[in-house]
Amino acid sequence: MADIQIYTQYFCPYCDRAKALLAKKGVAFREIDAPGGSPAREEARSRSDGKSSVPQIFIDGRHIGGCDELMALDRAQKLDPLLAA
Repeated sequence: MADIQIYTQYFCPYCDRAKALLAKKGVAFREIDAPGGSPAREEARSRSDGKSSVPQIFIDGRHIGGCDELMALDRAQKLDPLLAA
């Protein structure tokens, strides 16, 4: 099963939506609390080539993007193969 990490912050509807999709897929993921200005947010920014919004999602170390990119992968039927890896 894939190693999934998702940087989030409290009260973020995009974070909630991304987590709900991953939960629906039945995959385990590690949620990293990354409020603005925190070391975790800086780590997410560094790993995602400067993206400062949340969520930032990584599957097996590969940067997927945010909620919209995750949903687009699912619609294109490209998410499940990444999750099964």
